[in-house]
Amino acid sequence: MKDVSVLSDTARTAPSSSGVYLWRNSAGTIIYIGKAKNLKNRLSSYFSGKKDIKTQFLVSNAAAIEYITTNDEFEALILENNLIKQHRPRYNISLKDDTSYPVLRITREPFPRMFRTRRILQDGSRYFGPFPNIPALIAFIDAVELIFPLRHCGTFKKRGLPCLYYHIGRCSAPCSGKISQNSYNEFIEEIVQILETGDEKTREKLEGAMKKAAGEQNFEKAARLRDGLNALGILRRETFVQEFAVDDRDYIAWYREEELVSFAVLKMRGGKLVGRDNYRASSLNDDEELIGGFLMAYYTSPDSFPPKIIVQDGGGSGDLALIRRWFAETFQTPPAIGTPRSFPQGEAARHQAALNMTRQNAREDILRRLRERGDLPAMEELRDTLSLQSLPVRIEGFDIAHLEGKFPVASLVSFLNGNPDKKNYRYFRLRTTEGIIDDFASMREALARRYTRLLNEQGEMPDLIVVDGGAGQVNAAFAVLNALSLDIPVIGLAKKNEEIYLPHTGAPLVIPRRSAALRLLQRVRDETHRFATGLNNRLRAKETAEEFDETLAALAAQKKED
Repeated sequence: MKDVSVLSDTARTAPSSSGVYLWRNSAGTIIYIGKAKNLKNRLSSYFSGKKDIKTQFLVSNAAAIEYITTNDEFEALILENNLIKQHRPRYNISLKDDTSYPVLRITREPFPRMFRTRRILQDGSRYFGPFPNIPALIAFIDAVELIFPLRHCGTFKKRGLPCLYYHIGRCSAPCSGKISQNSYNEFIEEIVQILETGDEKTREKLEGAMKKAAGEQNFEKAARLRDGLNALGILRRETFVQEFAVDDRDYIAWYREEELVSFAVLKMRGGKLVGRDNYRASSLNDDEELIGGFLMAYYTSPDSFPPKIIVQDGGGSGDLALIRRWFAETFQTPPAIGTPRSFPQGEAARHQAALNMTRQNAREDILRRLRERGDLPAMEELRDTLSLQSLPVRIEGFDIAHLEGKFPVASLVSFLNGNPDKKNYRYFRLRTTEGIIDDFASMREALARRYTRLLNEQGEMPDLIVVDGGAGQVNAAFAVLNALSLDIPVIGLAKKNEEIYLPHTGAPLVIPRRSAALRLLQRVRDETHRFATGLNNRLRAKETAEEFDETLAALAAQKKED
């Protein structure tokens, strides 16, 4: 076990003044930077009492602690912020934008272009969105371009003859002087009107164009315009949400799971929700320090924040006071920052409802991140339970299905990091056991075909193989692997008592029913069964349909003869 006495001695002998502390790993790299009103008390807290998981993680990965004293807590805040930006420690807040939703951009040019993008430039262009429903955005742009002949070229250049887009009615050819700047920009303003207000005149124009195209039997164009109208409704429902007040403000909330933290920002402008952003971080900050660290990283210029910022109440009122001071000294016109409790009761309830929605966005992102990271605790427990040499990152499972010997099939499912990896699922129509019932022979054929092919193609082998069944199925699988000179652990999971069978062992292994390891094995086994049974049912249904068709054909032939 790691000796933390050197670290605890550093904490015990630290001064009681305010300051900044730095944790370094064995390579000397700074992995975490924090601030403290009292360095001694703050550092000592890491080594006293019951430790949460993130504290245990930090201590286990640290080799040394350094600290820098300051005159007061505000100086510590400024120094902490500067050091984080300089060193970018792994476990401090370093924002990663997970929004990735496109926006609609109308360029600032004499003859503007309109297109979707994920980059927002400070060049005077007008932006609308973001739009989570990308297909709807594409359909809307396509429909708009059918009735508004905007230019498509990336660089505007004067030319004598217009391009093909002009001749097919998709561009007004401003490059060739076919339209004035004022007339062209009337198109742009109509598009802006429908994006900002849902202007009924523009909607009627889309509907009119659709009916005209249908009347001319140009049904493809009519369908695209119809899709554009439907898309407009979707975009407005998802992106522009009316709200109870018209002042501009941001709602910010967070959700954490161990060192993973996700922040959500809802942007209200003019009484409408115009943006939803998620930002991911790995942070070992205490809960009350999260909002302050995020605000200092997120807002970098006076034009990046609204007049009012409403944040989740994380219990860090002292930190919030420091952040207000930081904004006041950094920017000439700082925003008003508060929690819902800062407002009168009726207004506070509405702000809290908006923050609840914001926090739910952050929570959903954490759940996605946990799924992406995989079921690490279950894999670690499975490794220890089965005495595996490595973590079972990739698990492959097999099951056999048939109907009294007919349509024998084998299913192969693959789990990566504890989650289904469906692109690597496979079916096997078994050849050697058609018409007979021999699950052991079926298992041998399935594994032989799978791993012979992987050997020939030099493909990635699994870390663990799970077969549905008991000792007979496991020994059949082991014999195939042994013949192929493959050293891959293989086990069987018998459904009746959820017992684990190992090759050539007598008594099965029984692990606790509520264990994470058994839960993962059950998921693999159940997925192989579902996958195999599905194919077997489809084959049976196909044969039944073919027999029915043959019967009908025979009856028809008989009737003709009669």
